[in-house]
Amino acid sequence: MSLPPLSLSILGVEPLDEFIKEIADFVHYTIVNRPPDLQGKVEVEAKVGQLVDTSSNRRLELPVLVETIITPQSIPLRFESNMSVEQHKHFNTRLNELQNSSSQPGFPSTPLGYVHLKLVDSFYPSDNSHEKIRVTRDDKTGKVLECMRKIRLGDLNIFSPKRAADWRVSVNLEVPVSHPIGSPTHTRKKDRLSYSHEEFSIDLTQVTASTPNGPSTVMHELEIEISRPTLLLATAAKRGDPNAPELERSAFDELMRAFVNNARILVRNANEGW
Repeated sequence: MSLPPLSLSILGVEPLDEFIKEIADFVHYTIVNRPPDLQGKVEVEAKVGQLVDTSSNRRLELPVLVETIITPQSIPLRFESNMSVEQHKHFNTRLNELQNSSSQPGFPSTPLGYVHLKLVDSFYPSDNSHEKIRVTRDDKTGKVLECMRKIRLGDLNIFSPKRAADWRVSVNLEVPVSHPIGSPTHTRKKDRLSYSHEEFSIDLTQVTASTPNGPSTVMHELEIEISRPTLLLATAAKRGDPNAPELERSAFDELMRAFVNNARILVRNANEGW
């Protein structure tokens, strides 16, 4: 017996995905309510890592079966973005395979771009003790690419009990500043494999952090970021505007849908042994 065609629902439409809407609402609220006196680039990113229960110092455990957004400041936890070398190699292999196959005929999505970057971040004290001034240089030429103060506006943690990794959505404001005077407190050398796809960049990075008098530490990180802050702000401004055409009203939610889907794909492709 075959199944006849079914409607999406009794109303003929698919119910709104509350998970994606919650993340979209969080990002939109944080953007709209950012400090009006600070001018800078809005950054929205999702980092892949693990949520750690600070009381046990082990990965978070919750009585849920599926991916869950955690209410901010509801439980004591921290997010760790560092992954093992083996996990880094695994993602490198998978992303390279995807980048190669995306240029082949019949691939179901648009091709991925790729660039290998080697950067050095130097951090200096700022007037605000909670923030640092970051100077980014090209590791090969020494050319200063960026000098800014990064202000964290908000985070949203997502626990994924069926996966080896969790993820965190962050909204930040990058405020341009003058090059600081003095010596940096610490540096981060970044060997970054950056993949671009439509409105997003996926960065797989080996980070070597060092202080003037301390030993170096090596970390491996994976994140996805919305590439065009101007597009992000433009779509956020039109969200829900009754005077805007439907495509413009819904563009922000469509952008967030693709952003969340890409973050989920990365998390679901993580190996065991984070």
